[in-house]
Amino acid sequence: MSDRVPGGDAAQPGLPPEQLPAASGPLTGSPAPIPDAPLQNRVLREFLRGGVVATVLALVLAILIGGILIAVTNPEVQTASGYFFAQPGDTFAAIWNAVYGGYEALFRGSIYNARAADFSTAIRPLTNTIGFATPLIAAALGVALAFRVGLFNIGARGQMLIACGFAALTTFGLDLPFWIQLPLTLIAGIVGGALWGGIVGVLKARTGAHEVILTIMLNYIAFYLVSWLVRTPGLLQKQGSNQPISSPTPTGAQFPKMFGDGYPLLNWGFVVVIFATLFVWWLIERSSLGFRMRAVGENPHAARAAGISVQRIYIYAMLFAGGLAGLAGMNQILGSVTSGFDGLIDAGIGFDAITVALLGRSRAWGTFAAGLLFGALKAGSFTMQASQGIPVDIVLVVQSLIVLFIAAPPLIRTIFFLPKDEAERSARSRARAARKAVAQ
Repeated sequence: MSDRVPGGDAAQPGLPPEQLPAASGPLTGSPAPIPDAPLQNRVLREFLRGGVVATVLALVLAILIGGILIAVTNPEVQTASGYFFAQPGDTFAAIWNAVYGGYEALFRGSIYNARAADFSTAIRPLTNTIGFATPLIAAALGVALAFRVGLFNIGARGQMLIACGFAALTTFGLDLPFWIQLPLTLIAGIVGGALWGGIVGVLKARTGAHEVILTIMLNYIAFYLVSWLVRTPGLLQKQGSNQPISSPTPTGAQFPKMFGDGYPLLNWGFVVVIFATLFVWWLIERSSLGFRMRAVGENPHAARAAGISVQRIYIYAMLFAGGLAGLAGMNQILGSVTSGFDGLIDAGIGFDAITVALLGRSRAWGTFAAGLLFGALKAGSFTMQASQGIPVDIVLVVQSLIVLFIAAPPLIRTIFFLPKDEAERSARSRARAARKAVAQ
């Protein structure tokens, strides 16, 4: 009779049972240990779960769908598709020419124009991109900061308008040296935007009113208020004119051009926005106030239990958000539009800022990069329309698709077969547990 143990090899004579090798397998009832995945596989999985990958793929998918729209609306593609089965190559060639021509024009109008005669002219599109992006970044920083505190600030438009009106009322009539009037006007605009945003913070903190409703209503109030100011003589209306437009921005209050009049959209306001981005990054990520803001944004009830004044944080957040939107308004009237402004001076920047903040994941430098991207889309859209006959609406569709895909990470992960992140997996686990509890 052989000495055997269940599920194992022959027992070694003389060894006590506790020194025998551990057995595993179907006879013992304990599963064999599963080895860990290789390190490179785990690193790759965590990388694919990251938000950066989902953001990049959202951009790629939006550009692909934009290319489909360019091809579908192109007259040459439509003509060639009429005899597709006779000569399919003509259709594919027309599709390539339409899509490549559209995105090449977008690049040529926003980054670098290789067809220009000299280098200074070739890089002008890049300066236009920066010029379009400057106020957009400032307004988006305000929206992103509010997002980090759990507030949905869609009032950047009203904050920009009030900033412009407040600055014009307080400093446009002054005749001061440049080094005094420009900073004074800039500060006045930031203060005006901060006060308008602070109204939302106070009402939210004291009454519990929803910030979305408050900001929507204040947008309308700001628009009609500024419209009234610019058509009322003696207030903001341009002297000697019956048109609803303000007086021009004083020369002493205009941002100087960074590289001369050859690059009209690039001024020192961009440098101010860079410092604003650095400030927002430090405020949120490094300061004690930023820590309290992030705590309130993650869970206001837990923050309140930890001794943080949630109401005070709401007021601070909206003050900062309004001030950054005010900076965006100052970039409009002190840099881009110096011949006077009206109630449409925001130019849709206040609402585009929401898109930029979402694309930037509400992070300071992510918002900065997203603002440059949207500035490039805007600058290049004019070249696309002029040289290729592509409607500007196509670019707007691409922007909307970016927002759609950024707001739906599970959709992106499903389309590209990416692993689910921890939040999605925990949400699915809770849903399965809830269904099981209901079934029982």
